[in-house]
Amino acid sequence: MSTDLPSWQESKLGTMKRTALWLVQVVGEGNVFTKNQLREAFPSVSQIDRRMRDLRDFKWKIHTNREDVNLGPDEQRFVQRGEPVWEPGRGTRPKSSITVSQRRELLAQYGYKCSSCGAAPGDTYTDAEVTAQLDVARREVVQPDGSKVAQLVIECNRCRVGGNKSDFDLPALIAQATSLPEIELSILRAWIEGGSRTFSTIETVWARYRALPFESQEAFRSSLG
Repeated sequence: MSTDLPSWQESKLGTMKRTALWLVQVVGEGNVFTKNQLREAFPSVSQIDRRMRDLRDFKWKIHTNREDVNLGPDEQRFVQRGEPVWEPGRGTRPKSSITVSQRRELLAQYGYKCSSCGAAPGDTYTDAEVTAQLDVARREVVQPDGSKVAQLVIECNRCRVGGNKSDFDLPALIAQATSLPEIELSILRAWIEGGSRTFSTIETVWARYRALPFESQEAFRSSLG
C-alpha cells in the first residue's frame, strides 16, 4: 500500500474517493478485478458501481467487456489512474456534468445512435463480439467568429475509447463541403436530409472484406482472380 496516500478504508472520505484509493492501493493499474471484489470491499454501499463510474468524470479509465473483449461479464480492468480525487479541493463533480433529462434529450436528438459511426445500443461491431453502448462526449468546435465552444454529442463506447479529441473547425468544414463538385454536394445533402449515410454495394463489400480473417481475405482475393 502507498504510504503517501490516505487509506482507502478511511471512513471520513467520500465513497468515490475511497473507491479511487482502493483501485490504486489494492487493485493496481493494469489489473483486473470483479464486481464481487468491489462489493465485498464496500459492503455497506448500495450503489458502489455508480461511484466507480463517477471516476470517469475525473479522467480515470476503467474498462468493462464492452471496451475489452478479453474481460468476462463480471470483470473490469483498472486501466489508468486519473486526477487525485482524494486531495483537498479535488473530486468535486464538474459543473458541466449533464443531468439525466439532458442526456435523454441528447439521445433523442441523435436518434439513439452514435454521432461518429451510427451504432445503436446493442449493435454488435462487425469485427468483434462487443455490443455498442451510448454515452455523452464533449467536443471543442471552432465557431464562425473564431471562438471555441464545448458542445455535447452522443458517442458509442468504441468511438469514446478511440478518443476523438481533435478540435472541429466549423468554418473550414463548411468551406470544404461547398467546394465539392455539385454531384457530390447533392449526395452530401441527401445524407444530411436523411440523417444517415447510404453505402454503395462496393463500399459494403469492402467493409465486409476488411472484417474477414486473414485466411478468408486471401480466399476472397483469389476468387476475384
